[in-house]
Formats: sequence, structure tokens, C-alpha cells
Amino acid sequence: MYILVNEGIIPRSSFSVDIEDRGYQFGDGIYEMVKVFEGVLFEWEAHLQRLFRSARELRITISMNKEELTEQVQRLIAIEDLRDGYVYIQVTRGVASRIHHFPEGVSSVLVAYTKEGKEERKEELAGIRVITTEDIRWQRVDIKSLNLLGNVLAKQKAVEAGAQEAVFVRDGMVTECSSSNIFGIKDGVCFTHPANHLILNGITRQVVIRLLEKVSLELEESPMKLEALYGMDEVFITNTGQEVGPVIEIDGRKVGNGDIGVYSRNLSIEFQRLIDSVVPSKR
Repeated sequence: MYILVNEGIIPRSSFSVDIEDRGYQFGDGIYEMVKVFEGVLFEWEAHLQRLFRSARELRITISMNKEELTEQVQRLIAIEDLRDGYVYIQVTRGVASRIHHFPEGVSSVLVAYTKEGKEERKEELAGIRVITTEDIRWQRVDIKSLNLLGNVLAKQKAVEAGAQEAVFVRDGMVTECSSSNIFGIKDGVCFTHPANHLILNGITRQVVIRLLEKVSLELEESPMKLEALYGMDEVFITNTGQEVGPVIEIDGRKVGNGDIGVYSRNLSIEFQRLIDSVVPSKR
């Protein structure tokens, strides 16, 4: 297996993480995970823009520009002969003696690797169950940083409750989930939290928003109260791995009649059509 380290591609076995890498010691870094379909990076430009935005927000300088990084990632995909799966990219501030403020003269460390995994399309969507939990995270979750301990604790709480996801609630308002964005549908209107500093503006979230018109849904980007979420006709989550995930139960309460809704199903269909439109064998 090969990995990309800064500007070079090397065998994974020859790479190690320095004990004083700030990503390891402080979580001082950023990341992206990009799906690959038949060798094509899905929504690559959006992921690339977000990676560089996160870097700017944390004042991390990436060693390559966007064009150079694109070329290197595509080389990695070719070397690994990746057809279906994903590419994970991580950038830390770099290696330096352990101090809290930014060290001088340090160079960032970029690492990327691929993982195979073709997901078989399901004939039927599977509904998921979620719980709610207090949003204890910092207030810059719009940055896709390595600081994910609040998300990890929330996801573990969901697993221990027999659920698949945890919905964050801050000051009585629904923000997002531990590893996804969340939408609620009521009377033909789709509600979701605005893309500010309290949520990560997911790439799949952005794609789904573009698809709403195709399924005759209006968009309302405004915070939902928890009670409003309970009363939605349909609820679904979005992320890179799951794409569109219909929610059928929240905190033990049925969403709507407890079945997967028509809008959620149609959005999933439209999402698959979009994927087909960028896959070479489907064009």
C-alpha cells in the first residue's frame, strides 16, 4: 500500500508519525474524506475548497496548491488502482517541541491514503434510529478539524442506546449529528440549521440542498427546536458515507408513521442519479 506524504508517494510501511506532531498531541490539524466511484473523485472541488478553507481558518499552510494536490491525489488513486472507495486526507500543523502557541519555522504534514470499498446499492432504504444529546463541542465546528472527541462521545452514547446516530442540541436548538447533518420535512418545507460556525457544512448536505427542487421541496435554513424535530413529517441525515439516511425514530418516538417517507426516498433516488451522471460507465 502506498500513501501520499506532502509532495511524495511512498510505501505506507516506511512512514511513521512523529511523537511531537501537533496533530498527535493537540489535534492541531484538518481532514477530508472523499468518495471515489470508478476512479472518479465525487464532488472533489467542493472537498478541496473546504480543506483549504479549514487550513486558512486555523492558519495552517498546506505545502501544495490546489492543482498540485489534485494531481498527487489522482496519482495515488492510479498507483493504488482504486476503483471504488474513498481517499482520506489529513494535514497537521507539523512537528515541533510541545508548546501551545504556534511554533515558528514549522512545516505542515499532509498525509493521504486510499481505501477500497464498493457499497452495494440497496433495493430498499434502511431507516435509522437516533437519540439526542447536548452539544458540548467548541463553537467552530464549521472547521473540519481533528478535534472530534465530542463527536466520538456522542456516537458512543448512541451505540450504547441501540441507535445509529446522535443528534446534537445546543440551547434547545438542533444543530447537527455526531457524523452527519440533519434535515426535517414538514408540509413540503425542508428545514436544516444554517451553515454557520455551529455546524459543519457537509458536502453531501450541499448536494442534497441542490436536489431539493427536483423533489418539490422548499428550503428553510433556520434552527429547529427539539420539539419541532419530534413533530416533523420526515427526518433524514446526510454524510459522505451514508449519503441520504432516513430517520424513523428519535429518542424512542416515531417520526411520522414510523416508515421511510416519500421525500427521503426520492432524494436518495436523485442522489444516486447524480452519482451515475459522473461515473464514466454510466454516461
